[in-house]
Amino acid sequence: MRRITIRDLHIKTGEWVRKAASGDNVVITDRGRPVATLSALDERDLGTPFSQRRTLPEFEALTDIPGDSSIYVTEDRSRE
Repeated sequence: MRRITIRDLHIKTGEWVRKAASGDNVVITDRGRPVATLSALDERDLGTPFSQRRTLPEFEALTDIPGDSSIYVTEDRSRE
């Protein structure tokens, strides 16, 4: 695991991101204190891409509200 300063990260961002992507974990320090890590991303952790997501059946069953829904939001806010 490599340790770098925020300044070094700022100057060589691309280089450090490529190193992290290749599996080399990087610890970023601020005045000698560790503040963050930079590591490779596992695409499986991203979940389902938005374009492939489907509406849940519970939402499909909701009835449509006619007209401008902002009226209902305003009414709800004024009740407080």
